[in-house]
Order: sequence, then structure tokens, then C-alpha cells
Amino acid sequence: MALAAISYEVQIANLHAHLFSVSLTIERPTALQKLSLPVWIPGSYLVREFSKNLQQLQARQLGKLLTITQLDKCSWQIQCTEGKPLVLSYQIYAFDSSVRTAWLDATRGFFNGTSVFLRVLGQEDVPHALTLLADRKLPDWRAATGLAPRKINQRGFGSYLATDYDELVDSPVELGAFWSGSFVACGVPHRFVVAGAPPGFDGKRLLADTRKICEAEIRFWHGKPPHRNYLFMLNAVDEGYGGLEHRNSTALICKRKDLPRLKHESGAVEKKAPEGYTTLLGLISHEYFHTWNVKRLRPTEFTRFDYANENYTELLWFFEGFTSYYDDLLLHRSGLIDQATYLALLGKTINQVAQTPGRAIQSVAQASFDAWVKYYRQDENTANATISYYTKGSLVALCLDLTLRQKAKSSLDAVMRSLWQRSQGGPMTEADLLDVLEKLSGRSFQKEISRWVHSCSELPLQSLLEQHGVSVQQEPAGLAQRLGLRVSESAGVQIKSVLRGGAAELAGFAAGDEWLALETGSGHQASSWRLSKLDEVPLYAGAASKVAALVARDKRILKLSLKLPPPASSWSLAVRDKELVGQWLN
Repeated sequence: MALAAISYEVQIANLHAHLFSVSLTIERPTALQKLSLPVWIPGSYLVREFSKNLQQLQARQLGKLLTITQLDKCSWQIQCTEGKPLVLSYQIYAFDSSVRTAWLDATRGFFNGTSVFLRVLGQEDVPHALTLLADRKLPDWRAATGLAPRKINQRGFGSYLATDYDELVDSPVELGAFWSGSFVACGVPHRFVVAGAPPGFDGKRLLADTRKICEAEIRFWHGKPPHRNYLFMLNAVDEGYGGLEHRNSTALICKRKDLPRLKHESGAVEKKAPEGYTTLLGLISHEYFHTWNVKRLRPTEFTRFDYANENYTELLWFFEGFTSYYDDLLLHRSGLIDQATYLALLGKTINQVAQTPGRAIQSVAQASFDAWVKYYRQDENTANATISYYTKGSLVALCLDLTLRQKAKSSLDAVMRSLWQRSQGGPMTEADLLDVLEKLSGRSFQKEISRWVHSCSELPLQSLLEQHGVSVQQEPAGLAQRLGLRVSESAGVQIKSVLRGGAAELAGFAAGDEWLALETGSGHQASSWRLSKLDEVPLYAGAASKVAALVARDKRILKLSLKLPPPASSWSLAVRDKELVGQWLN
């Protein structure tokens, strides 16, 4: 096979300094060759300035060291001889354990191409080769990536080929002594690698359950997958959660304790997996669904990525929100959770949105557009000013699905498949969605989209759920919700957020306060109590309707007059008509 016009070599430069070494060869550079490193990674809408981790950039041609001129924060140019191979070398500092960047230590290596590979401007559409070099000091390390192999050894080290720069940077690489397993779903080979798994990890169960998810989602999308192979890369850690989708792979993080486990004594399978395992399966379902919905079916604004700037769209409520609707729904259709568990997860989402004051401030379309400055830059006021396009977007999907099923004898399933066919698995607009909705239902959905997506109107959740056999019940809300607080209790009661219009805001609480104690009564009947947990408040307040809250703020002790709110409620969903619920969920 002929050499690619652009080729990279990656190896470990200094394991304990967390440094990768990169060599880039441009076979036919221009006389004034420009290069750039992305500032963001598709799927995570925040400018992360990856160039901050690039160092010791050098360029050589015909054995001579050339001058490099930096043009801006992420771009460089080199004056050289046109058409003669140009070789650049540099190092990448890799110490971000998230799925978005790069990591390297004595136990594991990982990187996304957007953090590592300089883009050769003007040659993005030619084939790009990648060579992963093994470190002789790490004989048990292996490599895994979704890229097509050219010539690799049994450990995965060697050369790979991407059709263009987009594919190269959309194919992350996992390195280390990871666990590996595989399965076939609907004729397509899938591989699962897990870093950080404990000895009692039940890999067979993870593979079997993931296979069920993949098969359900492939069948959902016409039964013909758009990928020839797929790679799951999971990093199991003490604390962490998240995922990032790629065209034929995904990078995941979960808590180690949430992995399925074997019993230590006999090796028998654990009868009941940890509660967090369902959350992990939901994450797997979510990221795999993205293989169709956002990696291929995508906003027109994402037809071609601008890696140097923000890429704005109002449609994240569709691509993230609708994916969030289907992730748990397809767990049920896969047979991995029952109706009651699904409704409990749905109820949790409904309560989360209802308990976010920002839903009355920001529409879900605005939330999509503002992701670059709001969703990915959350602070103590986020809940008061914004709404998540994940959670509310999933409820918009629910309302559309139930409305279609009730009034048009159709479903959101049919809408998604029709959109795929209409766009040929490519870019789409909101107008495309509206047109498909009208064709399948026989009427316009412009009014619903305007109210549910482009305004802050409440969604008709209760009536739609009840019409489909779900009983909406009220149960006592937690104290934090009643007070209008979000807290951390790892070391006392730390105030993280004060929600708009709540009792805590009226009393003068502020984010960053530590709630130390409360006082009740007055005179000889006064009593003071030290708080260690929020749920101790009712115990120490007794029948009092008002208490004095003692908080520490900037080393000062403040006494706040807090009026305890009356009981409040949250939603609990239950099956009222099993047949009606089954018609929807199945």
C-alpha cells in the first residue's frame, strides 16, 4: 500500500512526565505550509484550547531545522521547499482523565486525535496514516482504536489508516494492559476494552448485555449498521462518569463499583448487579445510539466541522435530548430493565427538570445554542438560568412520541427512521423534522415545536402519560428540594447552589456557605444544634416553623432567619394499564 500523504507517529516520550512524542510527516507541503491544532472536540461543546498542552514544536526539511512562525493561539506556518517531505516533531502533555482529551501515566494511556494531531491546512481530505509505537519497557501494554489497521502486531501496535483528517481525529486510542472481549451483533464485530477493572469484574455479563443493546439499536435503525466494526473503550475509576461518541467507537468512564461482579467464593455470577450498573448500561446505550443520531444524522451546521471556532446549532435538544429519550427506552426493549425500572428512571428525569428554575428562563433551543458558554461552564447559578437540552430534550421526545401514538397512530420511532432515509444519514434541519412529522401524522406540529422547544412553556406530561396507561402519583419531596438547595455533605453541609424563589434564597443563603448549626426557640427555651447532614434539620427543628441557621461565609458566622417550607411533592410513575404501557414501551 502506498504511503499516505500525511502520516503521524506516536510514542511515549516520558511516562512519568505524562508526555507523548509525535512526529508528523507531510510528503508534499506547500511553500508556506500552515498547521493548526483543534480548540474543541466534536460532541463536547466547549473551547478547551488543546494547544496549551503542545510543546517543543520543531520542523525539519532536507535535514535542516526550519523557522516556525506562530500565527495565533492554535496555528503555525512554516516557510519551506514546496513538494519536499516536511517533518515536524512535538510533545503533548497528557494528564486529563476525561474522555475528551489525553492521558498518560504508569497504568494507562489514552488520547483523542483533536488533542494530539496537528491539522495540515489544505490537505485535510487526503488519507492520513497513524503509527503507534510500542514501548519496550511496557511489554504487557496493548493498543486499541477504531481506525482501519494497515500492519499491526498482536498487541495492536503498528500502522493504521484514516480516509481523511476527520476520521483520524474521530478515532481515539486506548493504551495499556486492559481487559478485552468481543462479540458479534447483527453480523458486525464489536470489541470492548476495559481499563482499571477489579479482579471480580464480570466481563461476560458486560459483553452479553452490551450485545443486547447493540442488536436492539441496529434493529431500530432498519437493521443495517453504518459501521463495519465498533469499539467500546471503558475506563473504570473510583469516581467518575461520562462518555463521548465517535463514528465507530466510544470512550466511556464509570465508577469501578458499578461494573458487574462475580462472587468471590465460587466465581458465580452476582444475582443482582449494583444499582449503578443500570446507569452504565444507559450510558452505553446512549453513546451507541449516537452512531446514527449525531455522528451521521446531524445538524446542517455540523456538515463540516470548524475545528478552530465554536460550531453553533439550536438542535442539540434533538440530537442529545432524543438520544437521551431512547437510551433507557432501548434498555427496556433489550430486556435489560422492566417497566417499573424504566418508569422510575423517567420519573427521575421529570423531577429533575421540574426542580430546575431555569426552565422558565431559557428555552431548550436556546440551551442548545448556548452550550458553548453555559452548559459546559456550569456554576452555582446554572440551575437558575438554564435548562439541560439532555433532560428537557428527552421530555420533548416523550411528548412527541406519545402524541403521535395517540392521535396519528404513528410513533417517534417512525419519525427517526424517516429522517434517516430523508437525509440519507446526513445533515438535517428542524424544517426536515417538521416535514416528516406532518407527513406521518397528517397535520402540522409547528405549534407543538414552538411551544415545547422555542418557548419556556410547561410540557403536557401528566395528561399524555395518563392516556398511555401510566399513573402519576405524588410523593413527599426531599428536604433539599423543599428548601431550594443543592448541597454537598462529604464534610458537613456545604451549599452548592441556591435555587431561585426557594426558602433558602429568601433567608439569604449563598453558594459556598457552610451550614454549621441551627437554633430554635428563644430565652431559656433556646437550643442550638450542630448539623452534619441536611436531613437532621427536621429532627432538631421539631415543630418549629422558623429556625435560625448559622452559616460560615468567608470565615464569618452569620445568623439567617429561615422559614421552614410546608411539605412538597415530586412525581412517582407507576403502571396503571399494563397493556397500554406495553404498546408504548415495546
